[in-house]
Amino acid sequence: MNYHDENRTRGHWLSKPPLSMGCGVVLPILILAVVLGFIPLVRFYTDFVWYDALGYAAVFWKRFWPQWLLFGFVFILSLGIVRFSLMRARKTALEAVVFFDSPLNLPRVKMIINAFALVVALALAFGAKDQWAMVLRFLNRMPFDVKDPIFNKDIGFYVFQYPFYRYAQSLLIKIFLVSLVGTAFLYFIARSQGSIDMDSYRQIPLSPHERLHLGVLGGILLLLLALGYRFDRYELLFSPLGVVFGAGYTDLHARLLAYNVLAIAVAVIGLFLPIAAKRKTWKFVGILIGVWIVGTVGLRGIYPGVIQRYVVEPNEFQKESPYIKHNILGTQLAYGLDDVVVSNITPKDRVTLQDFEENRETIENIRLWDYGPLLRSYKQLQEIRTYYEFPDIDIDRYYFHGEVPRQVMLAARELDVRQLQNPTWVNMHLEFTHGYGIVMNPVNEVTPTGLPVFYVQDLPPRATVPLSIEYPQIYYGEMTDYYVLVKTTVQEFDYPAGDVNVRSTYQGKGGVSISSLLRRLAFSVRFGDTQILFTDAITPESRIMYYRNIYERVKRIAPFLLFDQDPYLTVMSGRLIWVIDAYTITDRYPYSQPTTLTKKTGKVRFNYIRNSVKVLVDAYDGSVEFYVSDPKDPLILVWDKIFPDLFKSQEEMPHDLVLHRRYPMDLFQVQAQIFAVYHMSDPNTFYNREDVWSFPTHEESQASPYYIVTKLKEAERAEYVLVTPYLPFGKNNMIAWLAGRCDGDTYGQLVAYVFPKQKLIYGPQQIEALINQHPEISAQLSLWSQRGSDVIFGRLLVIPLGDSILYVQPLYLRAENSDLPELKRIIVSAGGRVVWGERLDDAISDLFGVRERKESVVAESPSYVSEGLVEPDDLRELVILATEAYNEAQEALRRGDWAGYGEALKRLEEYLNRLNNLTNPMHENGDKDG
Repeated sequence: MNYHDENRTRGHWLSKPPLSMGCGVVLPILILAVVLGFIPLVRFYTDFVWYDALGYAAVFWKRFWPQWLLFGFVFILSLGIVRFSLMRARKTALEAVVFFDSPLNLPRVKMIINAFALVVALALAFGAKDQWAMVLRFLNRMPFDVKDPIFNKDIGFYVFQYPFYRYAQSLLIKIFLVSLVGTAFLYFIARSQGSIDMDSYRQIPLSPHERLHLGVLGGILLLLLALGYRFDRYELLFSPLGVVFGAGYTDLHARLLAYNVLAIAVAVIGLFLPIAAKRKTWKFVGILIGVWIVGTVGLRGIYPGVIQRYVVEPNEFQKESPYIKHNILGTQLAYGLDDVVVSNITPKDRVTLQDFEENRETIENIRLWDYGPLLRSYKQLQEIRTYYEFPDIDIDRYYFHGEVPRQVMLAARELDVRQLQNPTWVNMHLEFTHGYGIVMNPVNEVTPTGLPVFYVQDLPPRATVPLSIEYPQIYYGEMTDYYVLVKTTVQEFDYPAGDVNVRSTYQGKGGVSISSLLRRLAFSVRFGDTQILFTDAITPESRIMYYRNIYERVKRIAPFLLFDQDPYLTVMSGRLIWVIDAYTITDRYPYSQPTTLTKKTGKVRFNYIRNSVKVLVDAYDGSVEFYVSDPKDPLILVWDKIFPDLFKSQEEMPHDLVLHRRYPMDLFQVQAQIFAVYHMSDPNTFYNREDVWSFPTHEESQASPYYIVTKLKEAERAEYVLVTPYLPFGKNNMIAWLAGRCDGDTYGQLVAYVFPKQKLIYGPQQIEALINQHPEISAQLSLWSQRGSDVIFGRLLVIPLGDSILYVQPLYLRAENSDLPELKRIIVSAGGRVVWGERLDDAISDLFGVRERKESVVAESPSYVSEGLVEPDDLRELVILATEAYNEAQEALRRGDWAGYGEALKRLEEYLNRLNNLTNPMHENGDKDG
């Protein structure tokens, strides 16, 4: 009998299909593959020419080749192991069932095995392709020169090496697990009689070679699991189960023991399993498997719980104190909080005229314009046309007159093609290609009608300060997310001017040349737009601009960096330049408390961050430059080693960039959040949470930090800083404030000023309460509200003046039928005293009583209200009488005394009318602002 005769085999499920059927299946598949592969090929080509036009072709290839080399390596490795194991299993199985018909005899079995191995290899290789950055970091790793306190390994091991080892172990487990399952399946199929079920299974015992094969694969898997237990030891440094993040007492005295025992037991099982499988001697292996199970249940499950409950919890601080120290130090190092300059100061009870004179630069740079009201003013006054848009307001400082900084707010006038009245292809892609100019105003100046004073305004831009803009066109910005063609036969729209529009032709080198037919075809396919191919407007000099959104632009070049969510526009050497802060992050810093940063794309989790890169994007030609700003950061040194053509050194940073560097907002918020807890360096204080800080709120959400010009204690001159106040947790008084320095050699330094706990220092909410409770201010606000005006309170700023603290809050009015807010009052407070005026100087003068009363309205906190009442028409007396009438009306309403309620309202109306008559002469347009 010929047991290898295919026609005698009862299993038809592997029978060979007709050739015509194979061609009918393969040919459509090949055609579909070509069609589907064409579009990715076009995208690949158009991406390459984009990188090449920017001068980053080397960066493109440095990202491309590692991905595909890694793909090829994993593909060959997994294909070789899986195919070898399955082919070996087929051969061994046929030898074991040589006297019986077996489906494995069929020639097509080899093809199926090859196809299966190919699919597995492709799946694993495509997954590995995305790990290119991790592999490159491993191959170019550098030390942190800081060691963890438990295993005494450099932090670089956990950041660069440990993730690679974990990935390699996981990959090998997948490969050998698939090989083991596939091998066992083939041994089962070898004993089947035509169908895959137990009914057709022949009871033929496994041969020694088959057992050995399965034993070797199983042994390798167990050795890899043992290696995983070994790696789990290091994972304890990132344990969230203790009092603090990182390994605690229970982790190191219970779980570490479990991982050591399990690693040894599983490794020994893996070594003996092949021998035991071949010889069928399972006793010793069975004992080890029992140890494994007992160790898993007992040492990993029960024992740590016993230690935690009966050893740690009764003596928690004593047991956990060393690990709290590790957590405090690790977190401070990881977030750059280990060198914060902390000063203990006791603010003076009152602000003096000398404080104002010594801090004149600070007073002249107090921000009176909030982002929201100012953005609405920009839109109403400077958008000019519906298709212009101000996406955001930026803040910076300029040195218009020597070394004196001038804090300004500015915005780019970008183009929003969605607002075009006639959105034709020519208009959207050839004519309306760019925004135009900026708007700039000083932070503290106001017109007599309560509007911002502009330094730069209108179309074309007009400047009242020494600031020139050579190229006001904005081709690259925060809203530009569509492609345009420039240097065509169609002149581009610049700005409207009377009955005609001013037009121009692009003069820069931005974009990609599109002169050849091949490129026109490629871009036509890329954007799904045949107009690119057939338009007559393209010339040999024409260029196409895409990836014009600045955030997307930098992300495509350096996807391994985390970018700040608030790019800001600057004027450098006559050009509009976007500045974007970029961060290096990792979540593998031992003992460092993790945090999250919420971005538009989701939340990012990390426990180490550095502002290592400053990125410049030219708004006219789209050129992108990356400057290393923290050469001490090992992560950026590794990336610089990987991409030497991408980064420029700190020494190459332009002087204009140095003048416009800001402490990054995202970084400062993260550091401030961590410092609110980790300013406590004493383990006992930290354990008891005795001195946790919180942040003030604004409009029912956490108040964000803000930039100011101020003279720090012991500093020689005023400087630009980013600050935030702190409150004791659950309280409203102020306990400290943190500042990030932005200027000169002190750039990047954090300074914290801590106030005494035994003295009351007003917090922002407490000052707001004093303002809201004040009779005069409340009465005036009520009057404005009755006239249909919307009262908008701006952000209350805490301004340090030497050893004193000044509180400033702008107040805006917006008419019911208008979206144009007007700055009407500035409220100033110091030492519990509250005043307001139409201008900041007025309010400050009133604070010291050096200005005549008729020039402004003065409001004081209740503790400072005078008991003596003077002339009947005195403003103060009228406010008090109006308040009393209002209170009497409310009391009568509660009693149900409608007659008394009506009388009180009449008196209130009389007082308010007299108050209005008194206040009208104080305003240039009293009927308008009440």
